[in-house]
Parts: sequence; C-alpha cells; structure tokens
Amino acid sequence: MRITFIFLAVLFSSVTAFGQANSKVWNEFTARFQLLENEYQKQYQAKDYKQTESLLKEMIAATDNLKLSENEKKEFQPTIKRIKANVYYNLACTRSLLHQKQQAIADFGKAIEWGYTEYQHVKTDSDLDNIRTDKKFIAFLNQIKQYDMLYILQQSGNYRTERKDSLPDFWYQDTAHHNLKEVRQYFNLDSIAGNGNEVSKIINIMLYATKSIKYDGSNWALCEFDAIDFYNYHKATGKGINCRHKAMTLNEMYLAMGFKSRYVTCMPKDQNDQDCHVINCVYSETLNKWLWMDPSHGIYVTDDKGTLLSIEEVRERLKNNQPLKLNKETERTKEWYLDYYMAKNLYWIQCTNKSQFNTESRYRNNDKDLQYISLTPSGYDEDNRYLKGNIITHNPDYFWQLPASR
Repeated sequence: MRITFIFLAVLFSSVTAFGQANSKVWNEFTARFQLLENEYQKQYQAKDYKQTESLLKEMIAATDNLKLSENEKKEFQPTIKRIKANVYYNLACTRSLLHQKQQAIADFGKAIEWGYTEYQHVKTDSDLDNIRTDKKFIAFLNQIKQYDMLYILQQSGNYRTERKDSLPDFWYQDTAHHNLKEVRQYFNLDSIAGNGNEVSKIINIMLYATKSIKYDGSNWALCEFDAIDFYNYHKATGKGINCRHKAMTLNEMYLAMGFKSRYVTCMPKDQNDQDCHVINCVYSETLNKWLWMDPSHGIYVTDDKGTLLSIEEVRERLKNNQPLKLNKETERTKEWYLDYYMAKNLYWIQCTNKSQFNTESRYRNNDKDLQYISLTPSGYDEDNRYLKGNIITHNPDYFWQLPASR
C-alpha cells in the first residue's frame, strides 16, 4: 500500500505554527508545491512512474532553490526537513517500482538522512518489494528500527510487585446517582444497549458513543466535561471532540448502566511527544476481566481466537509479538492502530482514582480528593513533567485490580 502523501498537510500546519502567511517566498513555494502534489497524486494513481519520478525530482529542486532569509531558514528548517524526508522516501518507492534498484536504495538512505523514521510503514510498503532483500536496504532499515514504536515498547522495563496498602482505592460511582440516572435516560441507553448478553451491551454502547459524537483529536471542547454537555456541544457547533472527551462520555454511559469503567490515558515514552490517546477499560462480570474499548475509533481488540482483551493484555501481546485483531466495525488497520499508534502510546498509563459523572469538572465541582495514578515500567524516568503530582506505581496488579462485584 502507498503511504498517503502528506506534503501539503505539513505545509499548511506550518502556516499556523510559524506564520508563513507573511512570507512571500514561502507562499509562492506552497502554491507551486500544491500543483506538483496534485499532479503527483494523479500520475501515481495512473501508475505512470516515469512521470512520478520527474515530479518528485522537481519537488526536490523547488525545495533546494528556496531563497529564504536567515530568520526564515531557522523557522522553516524543521518543515523543510520533514518535506525532504518524505520526498526522498517517495522517490525511493518510485524508483523501486521502476526497477532502478541502486538509485532507490540511495534515495531511501537520503530519506533517513533527512529524518525519515517510519520503520513499520517501510516494512509493509509493497512499493519497496523490489529492493527489500538488498543488503544495503536492510542496513538502512536497521538504522531506523530504534525509532519504531513497537520496538521501543518491547524494550521497556518490566513491572514489579510493590506494596499497595498505602495507595488509594479505585472508586466507581453508583448507577443510582441522580446525574448518572439522567445520562441513562437522556441517551436512552437501555435501548442502545439492546437485549443481548452483557458483552454485546458493552460493545453496542461503545459503538453508539463512536457514531453519535464526531471525533476530532485536535479539538478541545469548550463545555463542561460530562456526557450530556459533550453531546450538546457537538450538536450545537458541529465540531468533534477529542479522545479524552470521547472516553469521558463513554465512561459515564457505562457507569449509568451499572458497568464499572475507567477512562485511561495511554502515554508515549518521549515526554516531548504531546500526542497521547485516551480509551476506556470496562469491567465484564461475565468474563471477569477488563475490556479494551476505544470510542474515538470504534475499536475493541481480540486475540486470534476472538477472545476480547484488556489494555494490559494488549500491551503484553504487543511486547511479545503475539497475534492481535481489531473488530470489523472499525476502518483502522491493525498495523497502524496497534503496531504503530498504540504501541507508541502504551509505554505508561494513567487514570484517576475516582470514576464518576463529570470527573474532571471545569466549572461545577472541585473534587479535592481526585488523584491521578500512573502505571510506569520500572526504570522509566520519573522526572517526566507529565508525572509531576501523580501517584506512581510499577505494580500492574494494583493498577488493574478488579472492582468488587455488585
């Protein structure tokens, strides 16, 4: 499969970041690049790889010939590096398809020099099959394995048993609470859940949360942080809500239906990586285990036999290269979602000690007893700024303890 072309996304995001709208040279470059990008897409789809090669070489020339001031060079250099890394990668793919093997390998090396690190994508990109067994290509590929998110996760330290008598209990709000009763009635959750078994109800509610409120990972909803307000915010503005807000919404729906649930923040190793992902773990009394539920992407995860898995089980199976599958309802691929995105974001994990309506209230409540508990692998740098003020444990038995039965 061919990687989605990302040059324009890089360029336009940079306008916001660096204010390039005031740079005539950069604006002219962007306009020209857009034309080249559009033509590139057309010729690639048509499998006219000679023309594709010519367009990519023109993109490199356009980037090399940029006449920028010294201040502009400093501002735009990170963007230029990302562009050239991807141009050279795509040129390597094109020349591989043209059986220009040595040139393709050289271009792949240049892509790495400019910062290309997408190890998992390279492993599965069929455009590179013509050079995949070459020793030089393998050597280049091994250079970027250190950046592979799955490899980083697999190199993480182990957990360890610790005393837990001094750590806070996890608490789940009772379904009889008046706010949760309102959530249940407002969303007509009994109808949404259906008349099937417990697990089918859990899945139906998750898929409803996925479909009923648009997902936008970049948007911070300007409303109170509860399911009803998130829903009304989406309906009033047409905007989506981010993964944290989606998980908060699903969490309250589960609590309202009597399911013990937490929303769990999955974090990367690199504290400079500001991207994380928030999903839900919901307790199934039938299966006597936590279940992975992601309302942003409509995903639950199973092993190769169809057994539903928990967050802890998925993380361990990724570390041990064991089979994993996604449900058929999602449009995401296992390779992107688990091997790349969640492998990156399962290095350490955080949740609150309390699971309740409006847990992290913006305006209405100020719960002084609310605490953030983080499960980290042993040996992880606890100077990470995102861990400040957290209760830190290396004990998964404590963090994933099962709730008391109803």
